[in-house]
Amino acid sequence: MGRDGEGLEMSKKLQAHLALLIVNLLYGANYSIAKQVMPAYVQPFAFVLMRVGGAMVLFWIVSAIFIKEKVDKKDLPRMALLAVCGVACNQLLFLKGLSLTTPINASIIMISNPIVVLIIAAVVLKERISFGKIAGIALGVAGALIMLLYNKDFSFGSETIGGDVMILLNSISWACYVVLVKPLMKKYNTFTIVKWVFLFGFIYVLPFGYAEFTQINWLSMPAQVWRDVVFVVLGVTFVAYLLNTYALRALSPSVVSIYIYLQPFFATLIAIYFYQNDMLDLHKLTAGALIIFGVYLVSEPMKRFKK
Repeated sequence: MGRDGEGLEMSKKLQAHLALLIVNLLYGANYSIAKQVMPAYVQPFAFVLMRVGGAMVLFWIVSAIFIKEKVDKKDLPRMALLAVCGVACNQLLFLKGLSLTTPINASIIMISNPIVVLIIAAVVLKERISFGKIAGIALGVAGALIMLLYNKDFSFGSETIGGDVMILLNSISWACYVVLVKPLMKKYNTFTIVKWVFLFGFIYVLPFGYAEFTQINWLSMPAQVWRDVVFVVLGVTFVAYLLNTYALRALSPSVVSIYIYLQPFFATLIAIYFYQNDMLDLHKLTAGALIIFGVYLVSEPMKRFKK
């Protein structure tokens, strides 16, 4: 590969990393914002239906205007499976679980995601489990735990166990999506993949969310809740899924998943900036440094460290 080719490759990887930073900044804010909507104004499954339905419409509109690409019929079953892992199970289990547990518990449990991704990618995609990846994930886990365990709201117990289990299953489901979607990235535009995944996903979640959706008292929802709903549908669903899938074009599933450790760090920074109910101290800075270095180790090939 010539210098121009190498430069283009580096540019694509840089764009993918920037996309993942935006994705996890959105996800970091989502833990608290979604909790403000559920269950006081919208029940979890109804919220899933709103998220998936709203994002599906946006994906199909944008694709119809800008992307003219057909999908081979033989690939539709894989997209239907991706919808089970990446939309239906992921969304239903996460929001229902979040309504039954605390945001901090959910954040801690999601630490398992990169580990599951690494194992599945090694089995399905034959991705090599290098020392750099193991060390990077270990540093990410350490940083995330330092950030989360200092939170006074951390509390596992019998009253949250149902929600905690759902968040864990959601983590495994999302790991399957991140790995299984990778081969399709070589064949289709990002919009083409996500529009079909969300169409199937909407079909799957409709039976679960319809009854709760009809119970929403729209007139009782204050303006702030409407803004939260728009943020979750447009930002956390439409933009985040699009950028996350786009990043998989240039990066491996392991690299994409390691960014999840930035979510509690971003969530803390958001709380400090907007609510000023916390402060940036040494343990937060240490945690952030460990997570960022962990992301670097997972992202960089081992040959960089060899003399």
